[in-house]
Amino acid sequence: MRNELSIVLCGEAGQGIQTVENVLTRVLKLSGYHVFATKEYMSRVRGGCNSTSIRVSSKRLSAYVDRIDILVPLGKERTKHLNKRITKDTRILVEHEQIAVENKIYTNIAAVGVLSGVIGADKKVLSDYLSGYFSAKGAKTIEENQKAAGKGYELGINLASSGKFALKIDPDPKVKNEIMISGAEAIGLGALMGGCNFISAYPMTPSTGVFTFLAQNAAGLEIVSEQAEDEIAAINMAIGAWYAGARAMVTTSGGGYDLMQEGMSLAGMLETPVVVSLGMRPGPATGLPTRTEQGDLDLALYSGHGEFPRAIFAPGSLEQAVELSRRAFDTADKFQVPVFILSDQYLVDSYYNLPSIDIPKEPPKKYFIKTAKDYRRYELTENGLSPRGVPGFGEGLVAADSDEHDEEGHITEDLELRKRFVEKRMNKLKLLEEEALEPELIGEKNSRILIVGWGSNFGIIKEALSALGRNDISFLHFPQVYPLPKSTMGHLRLAKRVIAIENNARGQFAELIEKLTGIKITERILKYDGLPFSVEELVSRIKEKAGK
Repeated sequence: MRNELSIVLCGEAGQGIQTVENVLTRVLKLSGYHVFATKEYMSRVRGGCNSTSIRVSSKRLSAYVDRIDILVPLGKERTKHLNKRITKDTRILVEHEQIAVENKIYTNIAAVGVLSGVIGADKKVLSDYLSGYFSAKGAKTIEENQKAAGKGYELGINLASSGKFALKIDPDPKVKNEIMISGAEAIGLGALMGGCNFISAYPMTPSTGVFTFLAQNAAGLEIVSEQAEDEIAAINMAIGAWYAGARAMVTTSGGGYDLMQEGMSLAGMLETPVVVSLGMRPGPATGLPTRTEQGDLDLALYSGHGEFPRAIFAPGSLEQAVELSRRAFDTADKFQVPVFILSDQYLVDSYYNLPSIDIPKEPPKKYFIKTAKDYRRYELTENGLSPRGVPGFGEGLVAADSDEHDEEGHITEDLELRKRFVEKRMNKLKLLEEEALEPELIGEKNSRILIVGWGSNFGIIKEALSALGRNDISFLHFPQVYPLPKSTMGHLRLAKRVIAIENNARGQFAELIEKLTGIKITERILKYDGLPFSVEELVSRIKEKAGK
């Protein structure tokens, strides 16, 4: 008997796959089942072949698998790109005359009913959820959808009792009251906890979900939301907002961030905080605009002309996405530097249920001061941090200049002073290193083999190692990839072998580790075809690398 089920729905863009996904996952969660879902889709509004993967289980899930237990193709010729994932054990559900509906528009909801019945979801929950989901469309639409779902549900119950699906997924009543959010929403929630009250963006997949979430809730949460005319305007708006005392974030992807690099240098020279939510996707140029990759670490690390410090966070789970996004605002404000939240399509488009999210009881600390008449914005201090003022809060002049400047903020070409100010700005890197987040170690501290990962691979690597069940392999996950915590070298030196796992072609994080620590990680498991690793794929590839 299986206590987990992997369901894949596939079809054209515009066929309503998202509706099926939204309704089914919520009904299952409200029925007490743990749910994980993610999607892959082509760059088109209509047509193509898209799919969504949903895992249902008696235990918590947070990773993508190749295995397909039930496949629901919405239309013909929609399964070709899934052929490698289909096995003799895959059950394919197609439209049946027993649940044929008068109007084809309700076929998708009938499929929701079938799957709900097979799994054993609460029928009343299904009916009630449809009532709320379609409430804006009137009683007739609600009735027709409930009717189609009911037909499907009865067929699903019959299929389950026939023995074709050997399932025993036990619901947990506690799950019903849990929350279910996506990676995009998690980043947005973390930003809110960090005090974000201004967001600007030019929409670009996969970052748009973060911007949309905050924009949709802007009115009730007192956020200024601005869809800029381009990315150059977006970054400069965010910098200006911080200068005026707001806490601002800009969302973008690699191609959009390319246009923001001059603004990033401006933030470096002004010593103005700014938070950038950078959703990575395959490049160069437009690349694969709706796929996933960890290819922009170098972009975030080295972007902008000149030398100035920054911090880069890379959440590996929804819980981390909330916490690191909150932390990004505090880090930017405290150290007066740009801070990146590096995510990717896989992370922002995945979602699962969580017990709760801890909301801080106290508002975030603001680090600017009330200025006096003799205020100097860039006062030279021992640690490199000058007191930051904002215009209108106090009597002092808060100067800002993109040229090299003196302590008051006025342009200078004093070369000795220039040297001192470069050193002042770079001194902040030492402060950032002191507060860098420790990596999370899963497994024994002195294991024979150490897997190193970062970002969204966290849950996949963790489940793969659990499936392997080997005590000689541990996993070190870095939620902060720059600057690295001081403990990095100690962790790496304890292992006899180190293997880096990354979704890019070179191993950008492994190269960064070598540059900063001198430790070369030659063994790497890399993927760069636009798809995330699956649990099964990593089990196989780690076995190949690690041996018996």
